[in-house]
Formats: sequence, structure tokens, C-alpha cells
Amino acid sequence: MHDLSLYEKKIINDEEFPVQMFVNHINWTGSFFPSHWHEHIELHYIFKGQGIFYLNQKPYFVDEGSLVIINSNELHLGVSNSKYFEALVMIFEMDAFSKEIANFNVIFQSLIDSDEKIKELLTSIYQEEKEKSLGYKLALKGKIYELITYLLRNYVVEYQSARENSRRIRNLNRLNTVIQYIQDNYSEPITIKELADLIHISEYRFCHIFKESLGISPLNYINEVRLKKAYNLLEQKTLTISEIAIAVGFQDYNNFGRQFRKYYGFPPSKVWEL
Repeated sequence: MHDLSLYEKKIINDEEFPVQMFVNHINWTGSFFPSHWHEHIELHYIFKGQGIFYLNQKPYFVDEGSLVIINSNELHLGVSNSKYFEALVMIFEMDAFSKEIANFNVIFQSLIDSDEKIKELLTSIYQEEKEKSLGYKLALKGKIYELITYLLRNYVVEYQSARENSRRIRNLNRLNTVIQYIQDNYSEPITIKELADLIHISEYRFCHIFKESLGISPLNYINEVRLKKAYNLLEQKTLTISEIAIAVGFQDYNNFGRQFRKYYGFPPSKVWEL
């Protein structure tokens, strides 16, 4: 097993403008960035297409005009559901951008739809970045401050203490090994005991930390990994449905069908028709 960390160290070197900004152009359906986490706050504003963002394994369905806010230390994965997907991406270290705001340790609402003020601000930010006229960085900073202030006043769902934030990072670091183990061994039987043994804690403590950090139970997470792998295999249309069920770790074909329908809202056979 190769133990690849899900932690991503982002370095933003421009002290004058401590924000990484780009437009993501995706010309395929499926995952367009792997599951990872970092301290930085990350925004995705959808210009075109439909997709799903998994934040701590919870799915958020997005469309044109959606804003996804990935909070600090949140495990996330992006999936395009359309053949063309375009989004403005902004990544910034809140502490470098504004210590006053960083000290609040806020948790923003994960998904915002149909907010005209946000649309106006992000469209303006995109134009400034695209045109790069004289003084554009100064203009961008002003607009980003306005955006952050608007989000603070309208879309904060939780305030987190420094101690809670530190504990969250510590638990995520411990779970890196577990997540990678599941990704590498999803096709085999996996028990809670062997996962807990990986980080040397009791099964009860492990389940508590896992659910608290990722917002989902270990068994449900394993099932989700298997179902996502199954969906990818179904799209390829090279194996039968029963062969795919076994390949991703479901020994009971009927259970695979039930779990797939429950998760996606339609049976595995429908993927063949898409």
C-alpha cells in the first residue's frame, strides 16, 4: 500500500495579492480533482455546466450560478456531470488576506444558489482578472474584501474556536492513512477493527473521530467509495453489472443494486443508457 497524504500544501507567494485565482475548464464528465484538504478557503463559482462537490463526503449538486465554499480543513472532491464544466476558482489563506477575519474561525455555508449580489461581485472579479488593467490587483482586493464581508454577514453557519480548529486538523491528519487504505483496498472486505488498528485507537473512538471529521460513518464512506468506483466502471461498459459489483467489493448483487439506487436515485442499469 502506498500511503499518499490527502493533505495539499498550497503556497501563495504574492504578498501584494495573496489569492490564487483561475478558471477551471473541464471537457469531460467525472472527477476533475482528487479528494484532498488544506488550510486555505476555496471558492468555486459555476459559470457553465452541472456537477457535484463532495465536502466531507456530503454531496452538493451545483449548476450555473452556484457558489461552493470549501472551508478550511475540509475534505473535498469535485465531479463534473456535464461534458463541459466551467468555474471560477479562488483560493486564499484568510490569515494572510485579513487577520481580523481569520481570528473569527468561521465556517461558511457550503453551497449558495441564486444570490444576485454574489453573481455581481464574482462576475466583476472575473472581468478584472481577465483584463488585467492597470491597478487590477488593487481593484480585485477591494472586491474580494467586499465579497468576504458579504459572506460573513449573510452566510456564516458556525464559529469555531482555535482549539476546535486545531483538533479538526489533528484528526484529519490521523485519518489520511485510513482514507488511503480504503481507496487502495475497497475491493476487499474491510472491517472497522482493521481501520482503527491503523491509527492505534479503539473501534468506538475511531468511529466517533471519523464521523465527526468527515460527517459520515466509516461503513457508509466505504460504500460510497465502492459505488463511485462502480459508476465509473459502468460508464466504461466493459464488464457486466454483476462483475462490477464483485470488482468493487459487493459480494451480494442484490445489496449492490439497493445501495446504488439509494445513493444515485436510479438502478445501475440506467448508467448503460446514459
